[in-house]
Amino acid sequence: MEIQELKAIIKESIREVLREERMLLCQILIPYVSDEEQEELDEMFGSPSDYEDEELIDMTEWVKHGHYNKVKNEKLNS
Repeated sequence: MEIQELKAIIKESIREVLREERMLLCQILIPYVSDEEQEELDEMFGSPSDYEDEELIDMTEWVKHGHYNKVKNEKLNS
């Protein structure tokens, strides 16, 4: 096995571990919401499907890669 191949494997393994750890951290930081509390929030703020597209931000890139690309998301939402 070439050194470059080994480096690539190690690099990808580290990325996977960091991604998993970031997801665990997100789960820890998101507070628990009871069903009653969620109903109250839904009454106050409505459903995301009620919002206009301009009011939403697609955070998929951030969740997957740990950063938010505003320019890319503006193009997607245009």
